Amino acid sequence: MFQIRLTIFLMLALSILPGRLAAQDPRGADAGEYVILNAQYGSDRSHVDVTGRLKELARHDRPFRISHDSMNADPDHGRTKVLRIFARGPNGRERMFEFRDGSVVDGAMFRSWRQGDWGDEHWNGGWNGGRDNDAGEYVILSAQYGNERRHVDVTNRLREMARQDRTFRLDYRTFGVDPDEGHGKVLRIFARGPNGREHMFEYRDGSVIDGAEFRGWDRGEWGNDNDRWSGRWEG
Repeated sequence: MFQIRLTIFLMLALSILPGRLAAQDPRGADAGEYVILNAQYGSDRSHVDVTGRLKELARHDRPFRISHDSMNADPDHGRTKVLRIFARGPNGRERMFEFRDGSVVDGAMFRSWRQGDWGDEHWNGGWNGGRDNDAGEYVILSAQYGNERRHVDVTNRLREMARQDRTFRLDYRTFGVDPDEGHGKVLRIFARGPNGREHMFEYRDGSVIDGAEFRGWDRGEWGNDNDRWSGRWEG
């Protein structure tokens, strides 16, 4: 009799355990910060809307690798393509996430990922998005990389990277230059604020940079002769 009761108890425990584990799994809550608006796959010259296909993949709730096979589309045959996911963040602003062919996509950062109850039917931003992410408060004047002893101007290189409009991690390989080899370096972005005063933003090697607070970021419309920088490393 004891063995029968023990068997029944174990069977009940095993039937309840998966549900409890799912409840403890933070991914199960689909509580990511970003709500997906639209997904596009392809290249600058040729791309297609894959929001519906992404929903199908998301409902499996497991990571997948980007390719024309997984997207069921090849809008630019023979060329490397990217998946662009446009999403709205907790601050209400739109952001683009870009995944190149071969990248692995995990939906943990997106809200309601596996339910697939996202996608804005009225979204018409196209390949470059419909956001106004370039409306930050600060206008970039100059960007310098290095340290007090030795540093170089990287304004143009930063502009090139900004036009890709995605976050990136800072180190000497980011700018293709190492002005003081073997020593710690920082990126200093000098910008003019809404009050007209100059402000310095400093990022140490290893920091992740997101240009959301800078005006004209992904258009690269900054760092020109009309916006004069003081010219000093200390700002």
